[in-house]
Amino acid sequence: MLRFVVRRLFLLVPILIGLSLLVFFWIRALPGSPAEALLGERATPDSIAQARDQYGLDDPLYVQYWRYVQTVGSGDLGTSIASHRPITEELRERFPATIELAFSAMLFATLIGVPLGFFAAKRYGGIFDNSSLFLSLIGVSIPIFFLAILLKWLFAVNLGWLPSVGRQDVLIDAGHPTNFYVLDGIVTGNWNAAWDAAKHLILPGIALATIPLAIIARITRASVLDVQNEDYVRTARAKGLAPRTVDRRHVLRNAMLPVTTIIGLQVGLLLSGAILTETVFAFPGLGSWLQMAIENRDYPVLQGGILFVAMVVVVVNLLVDISYGLLNPRVRLAGR
Repeated sequence: MLRFVVRRLFLLVPILIGLSLLVFFWIRALPGSPAEALLGERATPDSIAQARDQYGLDDPLYVQYWRYVQTVGSGDLGTSIASHRPITEELRERFPATIELAFSAMLFATLIGVPLGFFAAKRYGGIFDNSSLFLSLIGVSIPIFFLAILLKWLFAVNLGWLPSVGRQDVLIDAGHPTNFYVLDGIVTGNWNAAWDAAKHLILPGIALATIPLAIIARITRASVLDVQNEDYVRTARAKGLAPRTVDRRHVLRNAMLPVTTIIGLQVGLLLSGAILTETVFAFPGLGSWLQMAIENRDYPVLQGGILFVAMVVVVVNLLVDISYGLLNPRVRLAGR
């Protein structure tokens, strides 16, 4: 197993180098100038030239790239042109929000999707199976922004059950030592703040969970259908084991192998930020942060933010590979 993990770790080096090159040159290929975006209507040829010189935008690309690599290698992702704040500081504020949102979405998607797919497979061809397929197709097809607006209109505006924007009510006095608002409320003993932060996650979490839920349900259904026809399952049934025991020990346990991979990949995607969901619910995560950076042509934020997101996705995929190797010994043997 150690050899399997080490090989996966070595693969991270060329991947990260390639990502840094792609991000750097893609950002430079965008139209417009960050100096003009920064100065706005006050931009003059002299001020633009001064800003470009200040931020090193007139240097050759290879010089800018080497300076970028040195900065990132020291743990410094640069400074935002728009806010003049260190990017690492903004990430410490934004990324916990994205983690909370991604966790709530995946919790909802997994708790609903896995049982839905399992029972659909056990009732293959029936009304429940066909209904689950129909609902999963709707979940994949419906635009997230439309569903988000519909949820806000129903549960926030009409019924008034849940908040519609932000991470926490502005009237609540709460400390945020970790920037994980729910965790902060629990740690500090401010249960009102923790519950309010949790309520703010419900609507955006449900909106963001629709596509992962549909995918998890369909993959679970297909995996259960494959596993329950295997020889070892038929042998377990022939030995007289109770149907629930067969389903729990042999069917569901083995069917969860591909589902685990899908869940891990979906987590990596959700951690990269959800622009539409965060925009509709005014949720201050990575997605809305990168959107504002694109509008402002904030090169350092785009470079640092996209590289950070890419690293998160790569690390999550590595963890998925390792977990899959732990669950399935055949993967470890194939990796030797």
